[in-house]
Amino acid sequence: MKFSLALLAIIPAALAAPILEPRQSGVSVRCGSVSYSSSQVNRAINNAESGNYDSSGYPHTYNNYEGFDFSDYCNGPYKEYPLKSSSSGYTGGSPGADRVVYDANDGTFCGAITHTGASGNNFVQCYY
Repeated sequence: MKFSLALLAIIPAALAAPILEPRQSGVSVRCGSVSYSSSQVNRAINNAESGNYDSSGYPHTYNNYEGFDFSDYCNGPYKEYPLKSSSSGYTGGSPGADRVVYDANDGTFCGAITHTGASGNNFVQCYY
């Protein structure tokens, strides 16, 4: 009987719970004068999550020292991976200036950042 009452008490709370939005997959981004399609952004995240890494150290933790707000898309912890416009994406070597930032837990797109236009080795946010 007590179990039934407890069950009845949680039903209104469950019905009032918000409906979860689907996870954000990649979106198109513009970093400086370079534009990337959503499929290029998704490919970068998929390559990062594949487990096939070279000696470059990517993907690696992005600590967000700049304090960018990625909360529209995810909450981290963050990883970063080079964004490339080639058909295969980043395959090693120089990573270039642009990065996709994604949630390390589930691969959700968080944002994009670039060294282009930033001072030193810092980043600025790309447009998306």
